[in-house]
Amino acid sequence: MTSRGCGTEHCCQQNPNPVIKEKTELNVEDKCISEDKSSQGEPLTDVFNNKIVFDLIRNIVDPEHPLTLEDLKVVQEDLVDVSDENNYVKICFSPTIPYCSMATLIGLSIRVQLLRSLPPRFKVTVEVTPGTHTAESAINKQLADKERVAAALENTHLISVINECIPARSKG
Repeated sequence: MTSRGCGTEHCCQQNPNPVIKEKTELNVEDKCISEDKSSQGEPLTDVFNNKIVFDLIRNIVDPEHPLTLEDLKVVQEDLVDVSDENNYVKICFSPTIPYCSMATLIGLSIRVQLLRSLPPRFKVTVEVTPGTHTAESAINKQLADKERVAAALENTHLISVINECIPARSKG
């Protein structure tokens, strides 16, 4: 398996043999729910649920391995919380190891994917699943700080790494 990231053993080979999860397929009816109100002069309204939001993040590629976050069980549908009526999305993700140095980068990749894919009405929260990382509190603080996230996304090297993690079909 080819390693991604910087290629040095200290950060890119922390988990050289991750456990790979079997993927699940979404049903056609779960893909997108729309109400057609055009006959009444109202625009189409997309309704978002856990399955739809999970589908947006499941194919993000891990920065260390050429596998998706779903393959590695870093993201799971039951850790996605969506309230369409309250315009709220919360994602908890579980790094593959408790001392993963890529956890903040993974969280940023999830956040960027959701910011690019969801309507701006949604408040997006991305956090480490409780008890899955030794620096959980510090990572959650970084991911919740809008100024830190904005500054990180201005870093050209960092945004290029994030863009490599996000599947091509969902960019832009």
